[in-house]
Amino acid sequence: MLKKTHPADARSNKIKMKNKFSGWTAAALVVANMVGTGVFTSLGFQVVSLSSGLAVILLWILGGVLALTGALTYAEAAVRWPRCGGEYHLLSTMFSRPLGFLAGWISILVTFAAPVAASAMAFAAYFQRAAGETFQTRMNSWLPGLNNAKFLAVAVVLIFTLIHALNKVLGGRVQLIFTLVDISVIAFLIFIGLRHAQPGLVSFALDDRAIKDILSPAFAISMYFVTYSYSGWNAAIYIAGEVKKPEKNLPFSLISGTGLVIILYVLLNYVFLKNIPIRVMAGKVEVGHLFASAIFGPQGGAIMSAVISLLLLASISSMTMAGPRVSMTVGEDYHYFRWLARLNSREVPYLAVLIQGLISTLYILTSSFEKMIIFTGFTLNLFTFLTVLGVMKSRQTQPKVKPAYRTWGYPLTPIIFLTFQAWILIYGLIYRPKESLAGVLLTLSGLIFYYLSPRSPEKKPLPDGQN
Repeated sequence: MLKKTHPADARSNKIKMKNKFSGWTAAALVVANMVGTGVFTSLGFQVVSLSSGLAVILLWILGGVLALTGALTYAEAAVRWPRCGGEYHLLSTMFSRPLGFLAGWISILVTFAAPVAASAMAFAAYFQRAAGETFQTRMNSWLPGLNNAKFLAVAVVLIFTLIHALNKVLGGRVQLIFTLVDISVIAFLIFIGLRHAQPGLVSFALDDRAIKDILSPAFAISMYFVTYSYSGWNAAIYIAGEVKKPEKNLPFSLISGTGLVIILYVLLNYVFLKNIPIRVMAGKVEVGHLFASAIFGPQGGAIMSAVISLLLLASISSMTMAGPRVSMTVGEDYHYFRWLARLNSREVPYLAVLIQGLISTLYILTSSFEKMIIFTGFTLNLFTFLTVLGVMKSRQTQPKVKPAYRTWGYPLTPIIFLTFQAWILIYGLIYRPKESLAGVLLTLSGLIFYYLSPRSPEKKPLPDGQN
């Protein structure tokens, strides 16, 4: 069996970092993790089955409520146990080491690598739209027989993998800059969309069609795309051990970042619906391109598609920054994965970054966009459900512990989150059983490594060059 160090003793084997992230960088990480592929791509899949504008907007409002209640609850757990590792560290502490290991296992294989791949694929789709046929023709002449979209997606994954593998400070600055650009561009799109809104394209009335859509299985399944778009509201917990003054900055980053994105998402999808006919965007990935073309014409649409493709880089960068911190923490606790915790001279878990980049590349080469979202969404929802449940469990078993931050609106806040998550998980199992069960089986496969790996002595991971 794997040699383990109990999470309660995490401080004893945690590497002391000299360079730590500010609260603003952590908040930028939250925003950038959320603002990415989903909001510019998922609406086209939602309107395939939903024709009511009210039902679609309600999806995004409910998704925001789910994300905010999750952020409010996660902030308490992050302040109480401030260590990198996300659900791996929290579930190991609140429930059991095997469950925590499964969360770490799925984080290494899916939770970040798959969304990075999805964002890179969306980047390639938008970039090709912006570049036009001339660029694609040249690409075909330079690299005959190669899938241009996959080549671009792999290239951008490799670039950000190298940036975040080499320098933590540079990676943090790049992240902050991309996030500020993200917010500015989305605010501009909302402003322009409101000014050019076309009446009559879609109904926002609470009529029979809206009620039918809201009560349909398609509404619940569409929540997968919405929760995928909002995924990242918990991003700051993955770097919790590298954040300055975690008792102050972790709640600030989780709650402020999530609240800002909720406002942006609801308004952005509203202007999409007010400017693009549903029949035009149904089943389309590049909804942002369709919106820009409707407002600015074909040439302006190409320019805006180029801008939107750049926005997706912030999402890729943020997940490339956050994900390897989970792998690093697993490596600190389990000798078999100790190499994932090895740091370079700039305090970066470079091997963990490189491995995540490799897995993302494999997803790009082998998976479809829609299946990737459903597959990722189920596993994400499962472990966030258990983490919020763990906060309630800890309140019951350790009532005398009073962390510096306590969940606002408790116990209603976590109950709302758990109710929505249970609803989404059940519908996912019923109506998307293949993707959901694939996520479950991949998760359980981690038990093989947990129970059957040879026992080895545990040592503290050291940076390169130290013995």
